[in-house]
Amino acid sequence: MNAVRAITRAEAKLFLRDPATWGAAIILPTVILVILGLIFGNKPDEVFGGRGLLDLFAPSLVVLTIATLSVNTMTTRLATYREKGILRRLSTAPVPPAALLVAELAINVVAAIVAVALLVTVASVAFGVPWPQNLPGFVVTIGLGTSSLFALALLFAAVVPSASAATAIGLGVFAAVMFLGGVYLPRYLLPDIVNQIGAFTPPGVEGLQDAWLGSPIDVAPLLVMAAITVVAGAVAARTFRWE
Repeated sequence: MNAVRAITRAEAKLFLRDPATWGAAIILPTVILVILGLIFGNKPDEVFGGRGLLDLFAPSLVVLTIATLSVNTMTTRLATYREKGILRRLSTAPVPPAALLVAELAINVVAAIVAVALLVTVASVAFGVPWPQNLPGFVVTIGLGTSSLFALALLFAAVVPSASAATAIGLGVFAAVMFLGGVYLPRYLLPDIVNQIGAFTPPGVEGLQDAWLGSPIDVAPLLVMAAITVVAGAVAARTFRWE
C-alpha cells in the first residue's frame, strides 16, 4: 500500500506538470460548453424535443473527457514508459510494477471526476442545464462507460510496441469515439444507425444522455460496457509487457 501511495504521488506530480494534458481533459470540455452557450444559448426548441442545445450536447462533452484521459493520455504514457525502459526498471525494484497501473488508473479517474463535476456545475449555473435527473443511473452509466474505455486503453498499452504506435492507435480510437459520441456532430444530426452504434460504443453516450435527462435507460449497452471492462481488462492483465 505504501508503494502504491508513493508512486501515485509521483505520477500525480508529473501529471500536474503537464498542463497540456490535464487542461485538454479537464478544462477543454467546459470551455467548449461555454463557447456554444454564449453563441447559441440553451433555449428550449422543438427541434431538440423541447430541450435546449446544451441539454443534449453536454453528455457528449463527458465523452470527450473520458476519451482524452484513457485512449490518449494513459495509453501513450504507459507505452512511452515501456519504450524508455522505465517499466523494466520498475520490474526489478521493490515497488511492484502493478503499482504503476493502479496509480495511472487512480490519477486519470480522479481527473475525470473533477472534469465532469466542473462541466455539470458550469452547465447548470451558467446555462440552466438541469443536473443529472437520474443520479444513480448517471453514476452507473458513467462508471461502466469509464471502466470500459480505460480497460481498452490498458489493452492497447499492453500490446502496442512503441509510443508512436500507441499515439497512432489512440488517435484513431479517439476520433471514432468522438464521432460516435456526438462530439464532432451533435447526435440529432447523425443517422439513426450511427447513434445505435454509438450507444454500444464506450463510454455509451446514449446512456449518459438518458440518465442526465431522466429518460429510461437501455440496459443492453450497460451490459456490453460491463463485458468490455471484464474481457479487455483480463486480456490486458495477461498480456501486459514490462519491456
